[in-house]
Amino acid sequence: QVHLVESGGGLVQTGGSLGLSCAASGIIFDRMGWYRQAPGKQRELVARITSTNSVVYTASVKGRFTISRDNAKTTLYLQMNDLKPEDTAVYYCNGGQFRGSWIDYWGQGTQVTVSS
Repeated sequence: QVHLVESGGGLVQTGGSLGLSCAASGIIFDRMGWYRQAPGKQRELVARITSTNSVVYTASVKGRFTISRDNAKTTLYLQMNDLKPEDTAVYYCNGGQFRGSWIDYWGQGTQVTVSS
């Protein structure tokens, strides 16, 4: 059974830092990423890392957020620095497995709130 469990969300002031973790079990993903969804908005990609450690970031977080993955590829991290109120959202861990097309798995989400 595949599981993705996020941890590390919380409340922080503008300019502060938070770290998120996602523990994966059941399979080794070909790619993993963090998405977020703010109230009234669509879920958006924040950052993603592939099995070859290629990374992409959405423009609004470049230079502030860092995605990484442990060598065993079972834990995904997101270090968030210089947080802004617009970073407030539920953050979801995503794991993707390619079997001719992408099969996506999701964690339950963790709330990040940045106060001004």
